Order: sequence, then C-alpha cells, then structure tokens
Amino acid sequence: MLPPGGRVSGARLARLLGSWRRGGARQGSADLAAALKLLVADGRLPVGTRLPSERELTDALPVSRTTITAALDQLRSEGVVESRRGAGSWINGPVGGGGGITGVDDTLIDLSRAAPPALPSVRLAMEVAMTQMPEHLASHGYDERGLPVLRQRIADRYAARGLPTSPDQIVVTSGAQHAWALVLRLFVGPGDRVLVEQPSYPNALEAVRASFGIPVPVPMLGDGWDVDGYEAALRQAGPRLAYLIPDFQNPTGLLMPAESRETLSAVLRKARTPLVVDETLVELALDGSEPPLPMAAFGGDSVVTLGSASKSHWGGLRIGWIRASAEIVHRLLSTRAAIDLGTPVFEQLVLAALLESPEVVLGQRRAEALAQRDVAVAALREHCPQWSFEVPSGGLGVWCTLDGPVSTRIAVVAQNHGLRLVPGPRFAVHGGCEQMLRVPYTQSAEVLREAIARLGVVAASVAGTGFPADADLAVPVA
Repeated sequence: MLPPGGRVSGARLARLLGSWRRGGARQGSADLAAALKLLVADGRLPVGTRLPSERELTDALPVSRTTITAALDQLRSEGVVESRRGAGSWINGPVGGGGGITGVDDTLIDLSRAAPPALPSVRLAMEVAMTQMPEHLASHGYDERGLPVLRQRIADRYAARGLPTSPDQIVVTSGAQHAWALVLRLFVGPGDRVLVEQPSYPNALEAVRASFGIPVPVPMLGDGWDVDGYEAALRQAGPRLAYLIPDFQNPTGLLMPAESRETLSAVLRKARTPLVVDETLVELALDGSEPPLPMAAFGGDSVVTLGSASKSHWGGLRIGWIRASAEIVHRLLSTRAAIDLGTPVFEQLVLAALLESPEVVLGQRRAEALAQRDVAVAALREHCPQWSFEVPSGGLGVWCTLDGPVSTRIAVVAQNHGLRLVPGPRFAVHGGCEQMLRVPYTQSAEVLREAIARLGVVAASVAGTGFPADADLAVPVA
C-alpha cells in the first residue's frame, strides 16, 4: 500500500532546493541527497510526499540523470525514500525517525547525547547493592517516596550545598524527565503557559507540549538570563509555571550568578509563579570555584528542584528526584499513582552507595569532564576556527556560534561522515538557533579528536569550500 500524501512537481522541488550544490561536480549526487534530506528534516517534504520522476527532475535541475539516480539510490539505502516500479518514489521516513538515517548504528560517533558512560565506581556500587538486596526482597518493593536511606543522602547533599533539607522533602523518581512529567501533571493543565529559556533542553520542551501546556520562551542573553525579559513575559503571558536550568544551562553552559538568582526569584515570587529548577548538571563544575547557592535558597517553598544521577554518575541508573516543600510533596504523591508506583529498589541502592562518599565519585567525573572539555575546545579551534564559543565553566557541552544559519544542514550532512548531531533548532521553542550547534564532550579524547576533525570537514563542505584535499574520510569510527 502506498502512503498518503501530495505530489511535488519538478519545478516546485527545484525552487525548494534553491542553491544546493556545494562540493563541485564530483559531489553532485551527495550534495543533492543532503539537500533533499534537509527539506525532509525541515518538514518541507513531509512523509508521504510523492517525488517527481527522474526524467522530470532532469528537466528541472541542471544535473545529469546519472546524478539524480545516484542521489535517490543513496536516499533509498538510508530509508528516506521508497520506490516501487510503476508507482514512482515518495518520502518514506523523516530524518531522525525510524528509518536508516539516524537509527542505531555502532559505526557512528554519537554527539547527539550529552551523557557520559559510567565510571568504575558504579560497578563497585552495584556490588554493594547486591549485598543489600536480600533484606528488601521480603517487602512488597513499592515506595512512592523512595528508599529512606537514599532520600537522606540526597537531603544531606543539599545541606552540604547550603540548603537545609529533610528527607521528607525528597521524592525519588525514575530520572529527571520523569520528575518533570510529575510536576507538570500537578501544576499544568491544557492551555497553561510555561515560561522557559530560549534555548532550552529539547526533552523538557516536549514534556510541556505533551502535557498540553504552551512553552513561552524568554531569550537568553549572551552572558546569561534577561531578568527584564522575564518580568515582561510574566506580565504579558501570565504563565502557570516557570522552568529554568541555572546551573551550566543546557545547551549554553552558562551559570547563573547569585545576584541574578536572588533578583529573578523575587520577580517570580511577586508574580506568584512557581519555579521549577533543573539541576541535572549542577555537580559538574569544572573550574574549581565555589558554586552559588541553589535557587531554592532564594525562592523558598515556591521553588521545586529536579535532580538526577544521569550526568554525574550514569544515565542507565534512571534515578532522579524532586526536592519541594512538604505541601507540594504531599500533592505530588497523591497524583503519582496514576503514572507509576515507585522507582526500582536496586538502582536506588546503587545510588545510595555512590552518595555515601559523594565527593570521591564526583571528583572523578569532574576530572574526566575537564580533560575532555579541553580536548574538545582545542579540536574546535583547530578544525572549526570560523566558529566562536565561550569555554564553559561546567556541564558537558560547548555551544558554538556557526558562521551562518547552517546548523540543520550540518547535522544532516554529518550523517554521511559518521557523525550524529542535534541541530540548533531542536533547542528552540518555535524554531531559530539555526546558527548554533551543541558539541558534547562526553566521549574519550581519541574519539572527540576524530569526531571534531570530521565535523571540520562537514563544516567546510557546507560552507561551500569543498573538502580538504588531504581529508581522510575512510578512517574507522571508534
């Protein structure tokens, strides 16, 4: 059965493609395939759209039929296009969907996730947890709050950061994303507005939309948060909730200073707008300076804080938490049963073991991230000198300003060269950030050097300067 969808004419497709040739005659088919994928990624060629025949395309585009055939063959092999004799060709799957473009492929270097592998301490903590499991097997295993030992150690960590916290203020969840979904379920109804940073974490934005809320962006300034912009947005939008990442903001890497935390907290309290603070990256300060107090130290009970072990320890643990007032915790627990009945016991025991001496484990993670950040910065300066960026003082990625609005094109073309990237517009609410690209530094130094060398080749190709004569694209991907 053929998919539903309209047909695009050769003349219309030629107008959509615009000036697509980048690498000269030898790269004609590759450039055409990349340009067509860009149209798919942008949604200008939706899934199901019927393509013109090769003969019609030859008449509409200033290339040979051989070039068109080779480009379509490439797209078929990647699952973007499907063809059937007598029925023509059509767009089969979106870029980044379930087709062959960004599916699981161990030959690619994955720079789409800013998430590090586990440290050896995680395996040791698992061994400790195994010895503790028998005493829990006699119970029913459900605990909507989380294990008391883990809640106590999370509370102790807040106290060590200057925010006194009791275990009763902690709810353990299955990751920070799950925590955010629980908070949204409690606070946000259909049509409610949620104030967010622009740019922001894509999955957080998707969670707002999934709750039928409306994300309202407040643009970040080059050096941080625009307090005046938040005041204006609060007056104009009347949001039900605000969501911020003040600690090594994802994706910019910016850290909100204490003065801004105090001022912005006061602005939100005056507007009676609850604030949700995502502290997923808070433990990854890399410059050795004393971090500011948590936002909840300034905003009090109006602040709900989300935490996670995914960046500091390992994403595979799937453990997060919520810190909130006793009243909000009670309301969260009363609604949680509609979503889940608690977090797995074993993983909680693993994290509790890791938090017994937290600075030892976190020191290892910070030292690793610092070394990898410096490798990424040096490689970007060498291979992408036309880009600009600020060296982040923490977090797991570099937010680069490109030499043109080509982020999506770079992400599409990079797949042909063994790289998986997230284009800048994914971090925006309604599009934008097309001149930005996040480069995570969560891979080993060797892989980072290889990945950014390839990224430099892609950037040069997209910029129309062609491939360097000595570029070796056949190097195996680690």
